[in-house]
Amino acid sequence: MARNCRNASFGVMNTSAPRKFNHPDVTARGEARASVAFRQLETLWINTGTLCNIECANCYIHSSPTEDRLSYITAAEAAHFLDETAALALASGSGLPEIGFTGGEPFMNPDMLAMAEDGLARGHKVLILTNAMQPMLRPGIKQGLLALRERYDAALTLRVSLDHYTEALHDAERGAGSFAKTMEGLKWLADNGFSLAVAGRTTSGEGEEETKERSGYAALFAREGVALDSKDPSSLVLFPEMDEEAEVPEITTACWGILDVDPGAMMCATSRMVVKRKGMAAPVVVACTLLPDDPQFELGASLAESLGAVKLNHRHCAKFCVLGGASCSAS
Repeated sequence: MARNCRNASFGVMNTSAPRKFNHPDVTARGEARASVAFRQLETLWINTGTLCNIECANCYIHSSPTEDRLSYITAAEAAHFLDETAALALASGSGLPEIGFTGGEPFMNPDMLAMAEDGLARGHKVLILTNAMQPMLRPGIKQGLLALRERYDAALTLRVSLDHYTEALHDAERGAGSFAKTMEGLKWLADNGFSLAVAGRTTSGEGEEETKERSGYAALFAREGVALDSKDPSSLVLFPEMDEEAEVPEITTACWGILDVDPGAMMCATSRMVVKRKGMAAPVVVACTLLPDDPQFELGASLAESLGAVKLNHRHCAKFCVLGGASCSAS
């Protein structure tokens, strides 16, 4: 059983055997598939659209300058879900959730500043994921961000995607010259007193590699005058690399105990994401930031409809969350 949960090497695939991730309730080996019960809404993600100013070699959400399968969400559409979060918080007696914006590149969406201000004005903490390149560095966007920082201070956090602390490896993922452009944006944010975080990637996810990564980022931050603590996992978030061709194990109900993992620590226990599909009249809610396209993870047109259990019937559930231990939220 432990081999099922951790070891992703299964030898030669028997093509006559049942395919993995083929049934929502049962694994290919006939075991009960794990699921995650919803606990409370701690982060509401809003996908601003899949258009991006660059195209990465291994993009989590397959964004590019021409990829518009997820349309720009509008400030009015986002406000509808902010209204619903307030109602849910009042009904449950919990605090307001963090609002996270992701893309694509959020600052390509013409309503990005308006949506951020709406969330902040309602009392939410707001997190914006950005590559900190030209869309963010346009004069109007910079002016708007400075106004939000002046008004709301640390309630607004920007998390900058910097895939590696070396220029060569970052540019191998994001294109020649992207490291320098991202560092320009990161330093502008740091120099102007924004609450900041950085998101990088690891290749193996092993402890020794993570220690080396954090040391490398620490040296970069010190050299560039960016006041971030690379040892703090909320300031420097290291995500496991996503290889969609790699063999990964399915997660069974027994895996929680074998791996000593709390299902409540999974993103889908405390998060949901709003997406607007191209050609659709209204946005819908999906289980998490990694699975905007798989129909089985579309949970309804409202937050209230989306708050049931999520069955871990996808390779990303295993690789990224259960085995990788990753979370997209700021905490």
